[in-house]
Amino acid sequence: MSAPAEYTSEQLLAVVLASVDDDKAEDIVQIDLRGRSDVADYMVICSGRSTRQVAAISEKLADKLKQEFRISAKMEGKETGDWVLIDSGDVIVHVFRPEVRDFYQLEKMWLPAGSTRAAQV
Repeated sequence: MSAPAEYTSEQLLAVVLASVDDDKAEDIVQIDLRGRSDVADYMVICSGRSTRQVAAISEKLADKLKQEFRISAKMEGKETGDWVLIDSGDVIVHVFRPEVRDFYQLEKMWLPAGSTRAAQV
């Protein structure tokens, strides 16, 4: 059995949001999954303007999580840079190129009915 984490999901979320914002991610959306999913407490969706920026945002976020929380986040998709998934446990982050984000429309699946992307941070 592992020891309890020394941080809350809200603290983790704050670092994630600050990191992607610092790296100039665009259209940052935070979705509260508490009570809706057992997978994570929060989901963050954002965009980078190019494959290079998507990969850089993702890499810097993974480094920050390791430095601040000693989390080795699982990362998928960094090789192509179209859509990178960073799983830090309590917060799942999706970094997309805008065209790929428009195609998959994850926000529509996870945002509460009737809400729009106004849930941005």
